[in-house]
Amino acid sequence: MTLNISMIAIIHKSRTILLLILLVFLSFSIISAQKAKEEQFPYDQESRQGPPSIRERMFFGGYLGLQFGSVTDIQIAPIVGFWLLPRLAVAIGPDYRYYKYQDVATTIYGGKAYMQFVVIQDLNSIIPAGVHTGIFLHLENELLSLDSYYWKYPQPYTSDRFWVNTFLLGGGISQQLGRRSSMNFMVLWILNKPEYQLYSNPEIRISFNF
Repeated sequence: MTLNISMIAIIHKSRTILLLILLVFLSFSIISAQKAKEEQFPYDQESRQGPPSIRERMFFGGYLGLQFGSVTDIQIAPIVGFWLLPRLAVAIGPDYRYYKYQDVATTIYGGKAYMQFVVIQDLNSIIPAGVHTGIFLHLENELLSLDSYYWKYPQPYTSDRFWVNTFLLGGGISQQLGRRSSMNFMVLWILNKPEYQLYSNPEIRISFNF
């Protein structure tokens, strides 16, 4: 088994991890249900007086992954975004990953840009259960640089690194945590089929915005 196959196998999410993610998300949902009604989503303008400022349209966030032991896997992917419309947001940010397995390490780095369209801003307005959850669609383009020695070995290569472009499409739910903060649970599918597939299909993510 080559090293790149081992990496792909570990990248795939297990059912146990998925269950823990859902339990954590449910816990935040219960906490959020206790918040006052005036705690609106950042993109909710129904109770606003006038359009939001540029600062209010901006948001930050991303996700962080840490794993230590026989396998070391560290991923950092911050983003900065902007609400173009009350239901349409765009974001961009760098992506860095350090991976070490069996004393062989590699780094993956690059960037991503995505667009999100909010289908339902607040599910509580449709189903009054006291849980302020949004539903959105997500389209992402990611360009990453890979180590040729790690990914193409033992095949010959002409450069130390090469680029892989991946398009992902899916959707998710956004759970309000505060006035401008939320936790997002996403399920994404790969649209193209790059030779070096870096993610499971579907890809499951949890991210935070503030």
